[in-house]
Amino acid sequence: MVKETELYGPVKAYLEGQGYEVKAEVGAADLVAVRENEEPVIVELKTRFSLALFHQAVARQGLTDLVYVAVPRGTGRGFLKALKENTALCRRLGLGLITVRLRDGFVEAHCDPGPYAPRISKPKRQRLLREFSRRVGDPNTGGATRVALVTAYRQDALRCAAHLAEHGPSRGRDVKAATGVDRATTLMRDDHYGWFDKVEKGIYALTPKGAEGLALYDRPVER
Repeated sequence: MVKETELYGPVKAYLEGQGYEVKAEVGAADLVAVRENEEPVIVELKTRFSLALFHQAVARQGLTDLVYVAVPRGTGRGFLKALKENTALCRRLGLGLITVRLRDGFVEAHCDPGPYAPRISKPKRQRLLREFSRRVGDPNTGGATRVALVTAYRQDALRCAAHLAEHGPSRGRDVKAATGVDRATTLMRDDHYGWFDKVEKGIYALTPKGAEGLALYDRPVER
């Protein structure tokens, strides 16, 4: 089992290589590094990412602007995902992030402390607002996980499926006219959910899976 003390030696050596004098357990800080008349550096050591780690690091910002968190470098996609997400969090909090590869003591700084102003992604915001405006009603429950969410696209698919369930195999243009789903033909042709079967050119029928989808989501909200 990894211990926090295993991180100290590599991080100390890393900072000493940059001209810092390093001491452990100074006050409430795991590691303090000082170089000439510069602002001190504080590093909080933990065996994994946790809320407690970020709480401690934010508290140390009352002592200096140069606060880092340090964790062992893991392997696999799960760790890389956590590293990416927590690097973004550190930037947002004004913290630095260090990882230590314990097998050889390799230390890497993924971001340094400093002010951070997140850039708004206009395309992502437009997609968010487009989905909001196209969705009918409020079919989901906030905070729900591990459930199939009802998106505007799924609502359109449900309208098409409901029409086919009632009228049988139909032309895409007729489904469009009856349901108001402008993309009805494309939606049924792409068949992302496995709900639609092309029985003839331009004519689609509901599959057994589509019938299950209708039962699962009840009936679609009318526009």
